[in-house]
Amino acid sequence: MPALLLGSISTVADTSEIQRDAFNRAFAEHGLDWTWDRDEYKTLLDSNGGRDRVADYAAKRGQEVDADAVHATKSKIYQDTLTSTDIAPRAGVAETIKAARDAGWKVGLVTTTSADNIAALGQALQGQVDFSELDVVVDQAKVGARKPDAEAYTFALSQLGEQAQDCVAIEDNLGGVASAKAAGVPVVAFPNGNTVDQDFGDVRRVETLELEDLRK
Repeated sequence: MPALLLGSISTVADTSEIQRDAFNRAFAEHGLDWTWDRDEYKTLLDSNGGRDRVADYAAKRGQEVDADAVHATKSKIYQDTLTSTDIAPRAGVAETIKAARDAGWKVGLVTTTSADNIAALGQALQGQVDFSELDVVVDQAKVGARKPDAEAYTFALSQLGEQAQDCVAIEDNLGGVASAKAAGVPVVAFPNGNTVDQDFGDVRRVETLELEDLRK
């Protein structure tokens, strides 16, 4: 049985700008004179993991920063914002999930974000996308290594009982694409508003999800 594996919460709903705003508000709360404008933020999205992104940024500036604390504040701001904002699934996502399930496909969410972030988005998307109906949901607590490591995908495949070549991953950033490739899962790039300029190389990219297009 084929499986559709959505590779991040921003493949479901484009929350990248909410993420950026949450980082900036967290920096202010922690007394940091950092502001990531959109152009700078785009350059930081080659890798996964907000905590490491903060730590690396501090190291490059020669500053001592409690990256864990900053990231925890950012996550709370992000989650609170999601629950108070009108969020919609990205183009074709809800329809593709339904079409996949109707066609007998398994559907999963394969991330290395926190379970709390997933829950907050699930609450925001109530009535549109129900994560509780998915066949597998992978979060950072279930794996030992973040993307671009392959572990999130190999864990999902083991839970689903599927072979990599029988699945298709949908990823919105380079680290996610690298993770799927490392696990041997065919991948399609579905960039969000802040990764649209990334060079995905030979990976096919789409602007809207459609199940028939993913069968190719």
